[in-house]
Amino acid sequence: MPEKQIVPADQLLPNRLFVIPTMGKPVFPGIFTPMMIESEQDISVVDQSLSENSLVGLLMIKDEETDEPVIDDLCRIGTVGKIVKKINLPDGGVNVFISTLKRFRVKKFLTDAPPFSTAVEYLDDINDDTIEVKALTRSIISEMKQLSENNPLFSEEMRLSMVNIDQPGRIADFFSSILNIDRNDQQKILETLDVQARLEAVLIYIKKEQELMKIQRKIQNQINEKIEKNQREYFLKEELKAIKQELGMPVDAKSGEYLRFAEAVEKLKFKGEVKDQVEQELEKFKLMDPNSSEFVVTRNYLDTIISLPWNKPEPEEYDMKEASDILDRDHYGLEDVKERILEYLAVRKLKKDNKGSIICLVGAPGVGKTSIGKSIASALNKEFFRFSVGGMRDEAEIKGHRRTYVGAMPGKIIQGLKIVKTGAPVFMIDEIDKMGASYQGDPSSALLEVLDPEQNIAFRDHYLDLPFDISNILFIATANTLDTIPRPLLDRMEIIRLSGYIDKEKITIAQKYLIPKSIHKAGLKRKDVKYNTKTLSAIAVNYAREAGMRNYEKALDRIHRKIARKLVLNEAEAPFLIEPENLEEYLGKPIFREDEIKVVTQPGTAIGLAWTNFGGDTLMIEAVNVPGKEGIKLTGQMGKVMQESAGIAYTYIRHVAQQNGADPEFFEKNMIHLHIPEGATPKDGPSAGITMASALLSLATGKMLKKKLAMTGEMSLVGKVLPIGGLKEKTIAARRAGIKTILIPKANERDLSEIPEHIKKGIKFLPVERMEEVIEQIF
Repeated sequence: MPEKQIVPADQLLPNRLFVIPTMGKPVFPGIFTPMMIESEQDISVVDQSLSENSLVGLLMIKDEETDEPVIDDLCRIGTVGKIVKKINLPDGGVNVFISTLKRFRVKKFLTDAPPFSTAVEYLDDINDDTIEVKALTRSIISEMKQLSENNPLFSEEMRLSMVNIDQPGRIADFFSSILNIDRNDQQKILETLDVQARLEAVLIYIKKEQELMKIQRKIQNQINEKIEKNQREYFLKEELKAIKQELGMPVDAKSGEYLRFAEAVEKLKFKGEVKDQVEQELEKFKLMDPNSSEFVVTRNYLDTIISLPWNKPEPEEYDMKEASDILDRDHYGLEDVKERILEYLAVRKLKKDNKGSIICLVGAPGVGKTSIGKSIASALNKEFFRFSVGGMRDEAEIKGHRRTYVGAMPGKIIQGLKIVKTGAPVFMIDEIDKMGASYQGDPSSALLEVLDPEQNIAFRDHYLDLPFDISNILFIATANTLDTIPRPLLDRMEIIRLSGYIDKEKITIAQKYLIPKSIHKAGLKRKDVKYNTKTLSAIAVNYAREAGMRNYEKALDRIHRKIARKLVLNEAEAPFLIEPENLEEYLGKPIFREDEIKVVTQPGTAIGLAWTNFGGDTLMIEAVNVPGKEGIKLTGQMGKVMQESAGIAYTYIRHVAQQNGADPEFFEKNMIHLHIPEGATPKDGPSAGITMASALLSLATGKMLKKKLAMTGEMSLVGKVLPIGGLKEKTIAARRAGIKTILIPKANERDLSEIPEHIKKGIKFLPVERMEEVIEQIF
């Protein structure tokens, strides 16, 4: 019987193969690989291959993202493999184990759509038995051994495979399959038939992998060093903690904080309720975990307590002469105000008692209320703290928030004491007349306790919740008007009025304080700008007629800005002489018209004096009769009180008209129209009563009033002339208007002594008690 001839597997390979497209990397010959097959076409290829010869072709898809590949999507060189085992999976897919045998090239696709059938030719390695190939093979195995030694990714099985493979081409294929090489580069290696070229390509990738491993090892070493350093630091800190514990020193930040609080509390020597509460909080703080939310709340609370000035303040030491000098240095004029403040300080010095010290400075904007507060603090050598309550609508701003709220804080009083660190500072409460009220509370009511000398010896802030003595604080409140301040709050304060500055005072203030300050602000030199007294007076009269100095300062700033621009653009050279004639060039047209135009020109007109937030002003009253139904019409934006005054004047003059020479039927046959010019400006108050009555009597009798005569005074229904306010400001306005005679209520005669002589000079004051006296003087 003839002996059976053994034929190599690759000689039995068919010329026609069914192909499975592979999504991942290409499969090299000589590799045993599992494959998961899910598509129905590929499963049918597996089944058909198993029914014939179990051989199948594996071709890589060029683009990994192609879901349904066509002929053009497949590479032309792949690997033929034998299906060793097939396992059916529960989800309908198939798991196959393939032993790859040899490279092949597709000569032709026999089908256009999956499952693909191809005509193939098999490819053999070339140039695989040269000395260079042997040398390269040894080099590659040596390099791979180095790479695999400390690399957990290389299993023991892989290391054995490296030793057992004897063909150079297969060694190159095996290493290509296990190295981290891009799929397209792997396909190029698969398509390389020259074994020497293939080995050289693989050696380059091995070298790259070795470099990557070096960097990886370096990073790993750095991380290990950091971990070791952290562990070392941890052990050293624990040792230090143990040493500190033995020596009785603070062990951590929390212990340090506790010792700081305990030391501060011991120095403050608390008593009674305060001592119990603070010790309780301190003990609670000691037992708390630093990571708990309550820890921060308690620490902030204790921090606030030890920051406050609990100890009794030192006795006040100040020199009255020095206090007077400081007030004169910081403010020009305001002699009556300075006198009141010095009287107040003298009482404090004699009594040696700081309690019950609450002043309220009332005046128009810009008269220097805030700066006077600072001067008082300076005169007393005290710390100064200012806060504004204008627009405040929450009482917690004054009395603090309870500690149960997140982000709770003490109120402004306790905050201020924490900042100044003294128990007897000067506190300025600005804009006390502009406080609001809302559903959150009424801050003006909260201030009642703060400003009451009987209650503020044990003031309780909601945050602190401990009695704190704030009676040593000198409170200075400021307001523009008293009308909006609640009556109980007003009763707790001593009112000092700042009536404002006359033109002469404004000129001196400008020369001494404002011009140097404004020149410096504009970046100019003192010699660059020159003013004369007439110019400064013209600014006061035409551009800044209000009681304060703010608009005056703005006018100076505007002049100096324009000068600075001219100097920078080289339009003119310094020095600049500012004359009344060229003021319009810098400030534009005058804001205020000259009051000289307000003169009596016909029966029915009279000049009154009024007080506004801008100071005093003259007021023209005009009355005209229209034949027809009796009555009176009022225009000129009169307020309710002024309308009532007009009604009283109309009734009174109707009553006395006949005995003063008027037609008995004048008011029955005429409708009277009473008007106050500048209709856009609201006007109110009772002080124009006698002026309106005089205008109506002048109209009824047809007689004109005296020239350069003005009057002010409230009138009752039976003809009594009642007192008014703001006589100083009204006199200033009358002087500006060239008035020579002023009728004033008899009760205001005492106020004449407060008006400086240079203002009263050349003006005749006629005090009157009844309207009959007024009628005797006006015609």
